[in-house]
Amino acid sequence: MKVVILAGGFGTRISEESAFKPKPMIEIGGMPILWHIMKEYSYFGYNKFIICAGYKQHMIKELFADYFLHTSDITFDYTKGNGEMIVHNKHVEPWKVTIVDTGLYTMTGGRIKRIKDYIGNEPFLLTYGDAVGDVNILELVDFHKTHGKIGTISVYNFGQNKGVLDIGKEGVVKAFREKSNLDGDLINIGYMVMNPEIFDRIEGDQTVFEQEPLNSLVQDGELISRTHTGYWQCMDTLREKQKLEKLWDSGKAPWKLWED
Repeated sequence: MKVVILAGGFGTRISEESAFKPKPMIEIGGMPILWHIMKEYSYFGYNKFIICAGYKQHMIKELFADYFLHTSDITFDYTKGNGEMIVHNKHVEPWKVTIVDTGLYTMTGGRIKRIKDYIGNEPFLLTYGDAVGDVNILELVDFHKTHGKIGTISVYNFGQNKGVLDIGKEGVVKAFREKSNLDGDLINIGYMVMNPEIFDRIEGDQTVFEQEPLNSLVQDGELISRTHTGYWQCMDTLREKQKLEKLWDSGKAPWKLWED
């Protein structure tokens, strides 16, 4: 089963860094968040990736073209006049990575539609290139197989981040209490599984996947949710990026399931 990662947007809400690089290339602990996401899936044995690139897509291609430069010690030997490069302590991932330029202004659904030929007639994993979590991918896939519907999405209760007021008539405050997870709504966090029939529900480049395609699945009873109760965090803002960086530096990053 292939893993499709949406990595083509502009990332305008974290423009402090996305002005210079694609959002999935913003680093946590010296490696792009895209790498962290791929390491999560690889931990569960999913090593074939299709990356839906767009904005500054050449930087994603260069990451993998020069992967040894990022992960190994290198000697550049010019003594023989031919510029030999010697890779020490070579570290290579068991990955097959296909990077597809899905367009600069293409919407999420359109990006998925454009990689149809790389998927074939088989189910695939689908996620966003800007969030990490400790979702058990094997359990997610097994769950998808049990219900026989076209799509499975992982949902998460992100909670409420403010104190909560109970308001009575005429605006009278009746009670003030601390936030509770019961106050939060369930949100789609990615970590999806889709059958190939989903491609028939995407019209073209301007289709937003989270609107028409997913809504059509809902209307037809073809979308099942699975609640994730562990860790999940998106990286929409610089503050969230710093939060992830702090966790990584502490050595207690909840999404780091793999060994060094």
